[in-house]
Amino acid sequence: MNTTKEIKDAYLCYCEKQKRLSEKTIRAYEIDLQQFLNELRSTKLSNITSIQIEDYIKILHLKYKPRTVKRKIASLKAFFRYADYHELIPINPWNKVQCNFREPVTLPRTIPLGIVQQFLSTIYDQMQNASTVYQRRNAIRDVAICELLFATGLRIFELCSLTPEDINLTEDTILIHGKRAKERILHIGNKQVHSILVKYKESYSNEISNCNHFFANQKGHPFTDQAVRRMINHYTELASIEQHITPHMWRHTFATALLDADVDIRYIQEMLGHSSIRTTEIYTHCSMKKQKDILCNKHPRNSFSF
Repeated sequence: MNTTKEIKDAYLCYCEKQKRLSEKTIRAYEIDLQQFLNELRSTKLSNITSIQIEDYIKILHLKYKPRTVKRKIASLKAFFRYADYHELIPINPWNKVQCNFREPVTLPRTIPLGIVQQFLSTIYDQMQNASTVYQRRNAIRDVAICELLFATGLRIFELCSLTPEDINLTEDTILIHGKRAKERILHIGNKQVHSILVKYKESYSNEISNCNHFFANQKGHPFTDQAVRRMINHYTELASIEQHITPHMWRHTFATALLDADVDIRYIQEMLGHSSIRTTEIYTHCSMKKQKDILCNKHPRNSFSF
């Protein structure tokens, strides 16, 4: 194994077979590595120096936001660690690279609960007033997806990868396959959410069987993350909502709403499937309702009277 391409292919195979990374993650790694190799135009991995890497990092900072740069650097570091560990390069050039930089904290964007209610109400209206069977079935599926996103805080890829076996509507539980093949179980705690999921499953039983995915389109194909985004954009426009809503914002809204309701952050961490509590703690910075409650009702100044 001498060429850079062979080493790269072996590394991506290792990520798939041994690290069990998702197809989407592996694709991102491949893009990051190829972009790096194209920029340096080096045929041998052993020829790459720390100076070249530092120059490349400067280029990344000119093109991308700090969060993206950080991810691309992590991809490259992992690749070179692999090559170094398997003695495919004489020395790891990253050992002499210093690239620590501060990544600005961006607060999660949430959907106001009034907007959530308006959004869901629009889909239920579409379901009840549909003029054709096709439109009604679409609305049943769409409201089931949005209700589940809001009820559980699922990541979009977790929702789209659900199989019929993952949804137990007798016990009202969902088996979620998260990042790094990490599993967790969440309960469906609302009767109306349960009801719409039952209605959806009955309506789409044939399509679900055909593709072995819980959420499917009317052609019997798995419902994709892009299809979910298009669906959310459609109902946002239909409800005359000016805010741009993404699938991940339902997850942020789920977490923030629970925090506002005084749910312990450790429980929220478990429900979101976060490996580190530090990831979950970002929601403590964006809960304005909780902040207002603390400052208006619990600050000692409120007990003074002059």
